Amino acid sequence: MNLLRPTLLALACLMALPGHADDLPSLGDASSAIVSPKQEHDLGRAWLSLLRGQVRQLNDPQLKDYVESTVYRLAETSQLQDRRLEFILIDSRELNAFAAPGGIVGVNGGLFLNARTEGEYASVLAHELAHLSQRHFARGVEAQQRMQLPMMAALLAGIVLAAGGAGDAGIGMIAGTQAAAIQEQRRFSRQNEQEADRVGIQNLEKAGYDPRNMPTMFERLAQQYRYGAKPPEFLLTHPVTESRIADTRNRAEQAPKGGIEDSARYQLIRARVALTYEETPGLAAKRFRAQLDEDPKLDAARYGLALAQIKGGQLNEARENLKPLLAKAPNDITYNLAQIDLDITNNRLADAQQRATRMQGLYPGNYPLKQVRADLLVKQNKPADAEKVLDDLLKSRPDDPDVWYDMAEVRGLSGNTIGLHRARAEYFTLVGDFDQAIQQLDYAKRRAGSNFPLASQIDQRQREIMEQRRMVQEMMGR
Repeated sequence: MNLLRPTLLALACLMALPGHADDLPSLGDASSAIVSPKQEHDLGRAWLSLLRGQVRQLNDPQLKDYVESTVYRLAETSQLQDRRLEFILIDSRELNAFAAPGGIVGVNGGLFLNARTEGEYASVLAHELAHLSQRHFARGVEAQQRMQLPMMAALLAGIVLAAGGAGDAGIGMIAGTQAAAIQEQRRFSRQNEQEADRVGIQNLEKAGYDPRNMPTMFERLAQQYRYGAKPPEFLLTHPVTESRIADTRNRAEQAPKGGIEDSARYQLIRARVALTYEETPGLAAKRFRAQLDEDPKLDAARYGLALAQIKGGQLNEARENLKPLLAKAPNDITYNLAQIDLDITNNRLADAQQRATRMQGLYPGNYPLKQVRADLLVKQNKPADAEKVLDDLLKSRPDDPDVWYDMAEVRGLSGNTIGLHRARAEYFTLVGDFDQAIQQLDYAKRRAGSNFPLASQIDQRQREIMEQRRMVQEMMGR
């Protein structure tokens, strides 16, 4: 797992190298000859598996579903040709988001704490998608060939490593050359940043957002951190200058008014994230009550208060706060999931089951709802039924380590020991622990015994993981 740091640094360096603001890449350009889209895809997936094993992540299905759906919405109207995206939500309250080669999109919890509206949030993600669509990584490799090796070493700034909240570690690795590296990195990345702003603004407008959200977000962040001793990593890797704010403002003002600025759903998700970073449910409840005192009609604050009360064991109070929300929007999936959570916590499993069944009819493909249904079936001591739900979920989320982790748990509860080890192998593969994955399949093969067809399947999967490990090691220079 110690392969991660040099890899992150190399990726950070290459993504910061210069592009050509008006010369958009194509499949036949020089950068594609040096780094093909397939190589970018393979590199990104290998790097993601290592990153997953190194940083704390937010595994809230509702948060994951929101990020994925909004980014895919932006991707549909973007210049991105390869839309096979993978996501990682990092458990850090520091403001940051990043895009890595191969369609990897990373979001820190701190983005929701700092982006006050959906439009501001979308502006950051549109900017990051533009880095992918313009293939800044591949074009950086092309530019790298014209650079001296000592300068390349100096440019190894730990941008993505710092995204996981380990900024000091990333900076410490190149302490001797950090000051010069930052200056060079900013100079080289300026063109890429301008291009990502321009393409991102176009994408925001096409996706139905008001592109004015981008300069508004930049302007507020610049004011907020102007006198701070240490700005967030996003501002270190995306310097917000007066000229950049003015340029994005001028471009955004050319768009017609009337685009989306905010949504109720974003504010509900933002309340969920805010609760995650409060020290205790009691402090969170106090903060949400204060918001309701200022505006009793603030549904997001009432929702956040109900969640805090569920978490803090104040179940009757939570029920009272959910009542007006459900009365106003009886089919809202977010409110109903909160009520199901409350009923499960209160051991009212029949009520939770009834509501989950009704919601399933309205939202048959909803990921968070499927996850809740599986959790509910486990509570009802029906692990075999829960396994069926998770098996269906894996058809749409085959590369989600959280779902494989839950699958291993329910298979263990139902006595499916071979299935338990196979699910663990998939989980460990997705988080980059290939040795543990191979070992889990060894356990499964022993259990399979004389069942030769099953043992053959397991053996084949083990060979595939070994090959994946070899490729990752080669890719990372080991």
